[in-house]
Amino acid sequence: MPLTPVQMKITRILAKNRTPDSHLAGGAALHFAPNSRRYSNDLDYFHDSVERVATAYQDDRGELERNGFRVELEMNQPGYLRALVSLDGDTTKIEWAHDSAWRFMPAMSNPDVGFRLHPIDIAVNKVLALAGRDEPRDFLDILYINRNILPLGPLCWAAAGKDPGFNPLSLLELLKRRGRYRPEDFSALMVIDPIDLPGMKAEWLGMLEDAETFIRSAPPDQVGCLYYSRKLQSFVDPLNSGADDTEPHFGRPGGVLPKFYPGEPFQESTGGA
Repeated sequence: MPLTPVQMKITRILAKNRTPDSHLAGGAALHFAPNSRRYSNDLDYFHDSVERVATAYQDDRGELERNGFRVELEMNQPGYLRALVSLDGDTTKIEWAHDSAWRFMPAMSNPDVGFRLHPIDIAVNKVLALAGRDEPRDFLDILYINRNILPLGPLCWAAAGKDPGFNPLSLLELLKRRGRYRPEDFSALMVIDPIDLPGMKAEWLGMLEDAETFIRSAPPDQVGCLYYSRKLQSFVDPLNSGADDTEPHFGRPGGVLPKFYPGEPFQESTGGA
């Protein structure tokens, strides 16, 4: 799993402080999956309120210092703190941030990190992130998500539920402006596979085309939802999954399990995704 040794040590130490409203998110939570091909440069912990950010930082800082880590605070503002955390010459960045409590699924209990954001919510967040900023790391993450979690079209459709300021087509129009990168744009990223720009560009253009087909075909009265298949026990693209039992699944504060979700309690095994 692509967490660096120091990041893995930190997540295990801080697991005891994690709760459903204070969970690992961002690239580290996404690339916690065993088949991921990119290391994250930092650890992001998301919180459901500004006040929770402050208390989580204090608890985490104390835990890290008790375990011999040095914590250097770089930025401190309401709802956001950033620090460099080091031990024996190994350093990583940690961010504690406020994010909306509105999500599609509850945070997942995991023995290695305590709680982490569900991959489907990470995927929705990444779509919104790439629409709002032109970052090569977000672009790589969306390619990974499209291959392994859910295609871009259903994610744009769902993202309009988290951020009603968008509709799926307006979101897609912003995404069409992305994907114009040069090899040096990826030089600061830690990736396992070589960067294949022509291959990625061809894949991206295909994703955009498929996404527009989906958006123009989906029922307008269901905008903002995901689609869950009881038979496949996963979120799917209802137009291409082959499942005939898909149901719309809408988010809410704290997330909610699909009507026919099979597992209780909501946990994942060590290293799972």
